[in-house]
Amino acid sequence: MASITSWTRLESRTRSEDMRSNLQAQIHDPVWLLARQWQFGEFHGEDAGSPVTARVRIEHAPLTRYHPGPLTNGTPITGQAYDARQIPLETLVERESIRNKNKTRSNLGLSAEAGLNFLRLLDANGVGRYRKDYIAHYVLQPLTDEEKLSTDGNSLRFMNVMAQRVPDGIRLYQDLNAALGSQQAKLPAKPAIITAADNKKVINAAKSWLTWYESLFSESENDTSPWISERMEYTFAVSAPTSNGEVVLAAPEYQEGHLDWYSFDLQSGASLGAKKSDAESTEFVRTVIPAPVSYKGMPARRWWEFEDAHVDFGGIEANPEDLSRLLLIQFALSYGNDWFMIPVELEVGAVYRTRSLVITDTFGERTLIQPYSQVDGPKSGWRMFCPCPDWRAGTSGVQPPEDIFFLPPVLANSLHSSPLEEVLFLRDEMANMAWAVERVVESPTGYPLNRFEAYKEQQQQEEKENEIATAESTTSLAYRLATTVPDYWTPLLPIKIDKNKPDIRLQRGGLLRDKSGEPVVPEPLGRILEPGQELSLFEEEVPRAGAQVTRSYQYARWIDGSTHLWIGRRKRQGHGEGWSGLRFDVVEDL
Repeated sequence: MASITSWTRLESRTRSEDMRSNLQAQIHDPVWLLARQWQFGEFHGEDAGSPVTARVRIEHAPLTRYHPGPLTNGTPITGQAYDARQIPLETLVERESIRNKNKTRSNLGLSAEAGLNFLRLLDANGVGRYRKDYIAHYVLQPLTDEEKLSTDGNSLRFMNVMAQRVPDGIRLYQDLNAALGSQQAKLPAKPAIITAADNKKVINAAKSWLTWYESLFSESENDTSPWISERMEYTFAVSAPTSNGEVVLAAPEYQEGHLDWYSFDLQSGASLGAKKSDAESTEFVRTVIPAPVSYKGMPARRWWEFEDAHVDFGGIEANPEDLSRLLLIQFALSYGNDWFMIPVELEVGAVYRTRSLVITDTFGERTLIQPYSQVDGPKSGWRMFCPCPDWRAGTSGVQPPEDIFFLPPVLANSLHSSPLEEVLFLRDEMANMAWAVERVVESPTGYPLNRFEAYKEQQQQEEKENEIATAESTTSLAYRLATTVPDYWTPLLPIKIDKNKPDIRLQRGGLLRDKSGEPVVPEPLGRILEPGQELSLFEEEVPRAGAQVTRSYQYARWIDGSTHLWIGRRKRQGHGEGWSGLRFDVVEDL
């Protein structure tokens, strides 16, 4: 049967060369559109006016005190002075010591770089003739035989190039800072006798170098650190003096690298010694024009308008018991255009309290907007943008005083380097224990050192020595009380601290690693595992998913244009369970 194929083509035809009338798309029945508006209730009048102006009066109380570490109940604390305009809160909390000024060989890479920069400044000031004298007196000494045994290959190659060729910048800083920082402000007697004509030039070079050296990193000024090793997180508190007394806000569990208002809890009854003389609270008044709140996918105000397709409210799945989703849909579809925003610029690093808010509508009526705590009553559970009392202190029933709003002095974003140190905490069900694995540590030159690769190099060297010993031996089997575990694996053994409590801590233990058969407690090479101190973790801090703690350089710019470079720690979720390879009562072939 033959098919019948037909086409219908619709195209516009104009009777004149002028296209303006056709492109206007004129509607010849506007009465029909007005009828639709009447049917949809757009002409229905309500006895309500839209806001025209808003007059708000706000109290401003800047932060003046900072305390690293947890707060102690009943013990008075005097916090450190803090100015939020000079340093962000993340930098102040996270920064730690980078240059150990009491040790001359704390960072060989920094020593060499600082020494080279001092030589450049001597040349820039026209006194490069003293380069050899400073190199000879502050020469970077080579590694000793004992230091070479605990140094990686990259650091050895670095020292082979730099040793005996550049001055030690850390030793140079100690002498110049002691001499130029005194009242006399004169150069040290050594390394050379500087002429009177060159004395001022060398002093200018030395002062410029000291300024560069001291501003290179942002470091903690004392040994008090907010890092809690038992929890592997930061704990600190800040406070501000207000007209109603001091307000103390504490961040008990800071570990992710970003702070915000919800990171802080209100500490009722606590004090950091903030006084009105530190920085008096002030009040300011702003009169602004409210702006309607808009969002993607909100219903159009007129029925013939087309909404965008960015948000599909029809795709939200909500059961009858999902009240939160149903309320969200009702707000978006019914009351989405009834909300207004009042823009008010606030300075960071302060506690704010809204004293009054007066709205003037289109009818000229003025309405006082009261806080939610006065409208809903003292038992209101609404806490958006308002710090809540700390439940750990047993103050869950205490209400925030007069609706405090806290705008912390925090960073929007920052740059970070690859980890200088990385420790992985994991569970080992085969050995029935937990482990702390130092995957990356900071080398003597200040660069990341992969401990797995270093262990493999050491293992290959030992295998070569064992091959010679095995060839001379007549036995073919060997009994092992326990197999060997890499030296960068630290066992964490469960210990019950208090017999009357079920709490369990994970403490650092020892392994059979030497030929005498005695247990050896592994000495960590990094800072996270607290070398030289007892390591005791709460058991819940090492879940089945594990935990990962890193140390890395952070770089950011603050509101005053200053830049800050520091080393901070981060705690993240781990990589799950693992196996150390530890076995007991094993017979191995030689």
